[in-house]
Parts: sequence; structure tokens; C-alpha cells
Amino acid sequence: MKTRNMLSEELNKLRQELALMAARVDEDLGKAIAVLQSGDKELAKEVKASGKLVDAMQLKIEDMALVLLATQQPVARDLRELITVFKLTTSLERIGDYSVHLVKAAIKLSGEPLPRSVERIERMALAGREMLKAAFSAYISHNAEAAREAAGMDHKIDSEHKALTEEALVLMKSNPELVKAAARLLRLSGFMERLGDHVTNICEGIVFMTDGKREALND
Repeated sequence: MKTRNMLSEELNKLRQELALMAARVDEDLGKAIAVLQSGDKELAKEVKASGKLVDAMQLKIEDMALVLLATQQPVARDLRELITVFKLTTSLERIGDYSVHLVKAAIKLSGEPLPRSVERIERMALAGREMLKAAFSAYISHNAEAAREAAGMDHKIDSEHKALTEEALVLMKSNPELVKAAARLLRLSGFMERLGDHVTNICEGIVFMTDGKREALND
């Protein structure tokens, strides 16, 4: 019983660290959206600097999980949660990277004439942020169905990505002066589309952790 209580306490500490990492990534994504809207260079610097903190958080959490795997001999659901932790931290780190990519591109775009398609990038980022919050809530509550619902929100991002791709190609053909901006938007759209995929990966991890099923979501 003592060993079980110790494992529960350590798992709670791990969840708290994951919550801090998820909150940091969510905040950075929110700041990145603001930079896209305003071109604020100081805010962009904050997001870039925060990316290093997210990397450090990932290493700390994964070290904690490895120690628990090696010393506490978890079984069943606890073992699945510890395995899932690595999927969560990897995906959160990648989402943090996309926030950095977003601010870098936003600063470059701020000096160029912007097509209206940039609004689609904003909507994709907002949808990704909404997905991430829903996914992490599902993790905290160990709710597989909520994770499936969060993954289902990815269709908003995919829809915007498809529409932006079509618009960007038309822009490139009809407005040569906007080719560079359109190309940057296409690249950003690709990042946002993959952001949605990473949140979906998180959701798949939650389903495995909770139900013990390896379920491909959004296929």
C-alpha cells in the first residue's frame, strides 16, 4: 500500500508538471496569434525565448517518468499513463515549435502586403488552441470520449488549410507581387495543419491511456 501511495503521489506531481508545460505552450500559441495580428517584435521575442523553456520542461517531465518506470514498477493503467506521457511531451514540444515558426513568419509578413488569406491562419491557430485545451482537459479527467471529441475538432483546421491552399495558388497566378507572401502563408498553413495532427496524437494517447485501445483518430 505504501508503494501504491508513493506512485500516486509521484504521478500527481508528473501531471502538475505536464499541466505547466501545456499551459506554457497554450500561452505561447496565444502570443503567436497576437504577433500575427500586430507584428509586435517584442512579443515575438518572448515566444522565441519561451521555446527553450518548453524544451527544458519536456526533458524534466520525461526524466520524472523514466524514474517512475524504473523504480515504482507501475502496472495496467498507471503504466499506460507513463507511456503516454512521452507522446504528450513530444507533441507539446512540437506545438511549441510551431508557435515559434508562426512568430518568425509573422514578423516577415508584417512588412508585406497581406492577402485576406492570413485570416485563415489566425482561425487555424485559434482552432488549434481550442483543440489543445480540450485535449488536455480530457487527459486530466481521463476521459476517452472527450479526447475523441477534441480530436474531431481538427476538421476545422483541415478545412481552413484546404481553402487557404486553393486561395494561395490563385493569388500566385493572378498577383505576382504577392507570390512571396502567399508562399509564406502556405508554409504557415502547413505548420498549423500539423499542429492539429499533434493534438490528435495527444488524443490518441489519452484513449490508449484510458481504455487500453490503440485507436487511430481522424483517419
